[in-house]
Amino acid sequence: MTRSKGFLIQFFFFVPAFIILVACTESPVYAKASRTVKGTVTRVYDGDTIQITTLNQTILRVRLYGIDAPETPKTDYQTGQWNMPGQSHGKESAEALKNKILDHKVKLDIIDVDRYRRMVGIIRLENRNINLEMLMEGYADCYIKYLRHPYRKPFLDACRKAKSAKRGIWSLPEYERPQEFRRRFRKQGMD
Repeated sequence: MTRSKGFLIQFFFFVPAFIILVACTESPVYAKASRTVKGTVTRVYDGDTIQITTLNQTILRVRLYGIDAPETPKTDYQTGQWNMPGQSHGKESAEALKNKILDHKVKLDIIDVDRYRRMVGIIRLENRNINLEMLMEGYADCYIKYLRHPYRKPFLDACRKAKSAKRGIWSLPEYERPQEFRRRFRKQGMD
């Protein structure tokens, strides 16, 4: 009887501890692809947003995970009026991404879905990580707020190297992070 009580005590102690441990390892600290999709890049909106048409003709709007490219000018589709100006290097960033992947077959490792219902993921062309290339070449900044393991360190390292080499956006004397630009522009629009 004593032996079975000891077993029950251990069981009720270790099982909840194991469940907590598993739950902690599956936390949002780890950016894990939930699904991989293949398709062709049919449109590049800017330096961090594209459109992929899958093999079964589903159209996906995709935000490249972990990067934030300079803003391109935006128009209001209803009025046709400009509603946000672009940033320096915004067009260059979009053009660089277009040259890399437009009309190419890619793999999309989906990590998340954002508030605009875009797939958020890593774009792979053959063995290349396109998100990482955009950082290494200075066409985008790290989106630090959302970077998680295992991408955080290599993305931050690529960004640091591009910055020290003054590539792309890092060559600008007055570089403003896209996130700060959007925040400033929204605030000005409210005033």
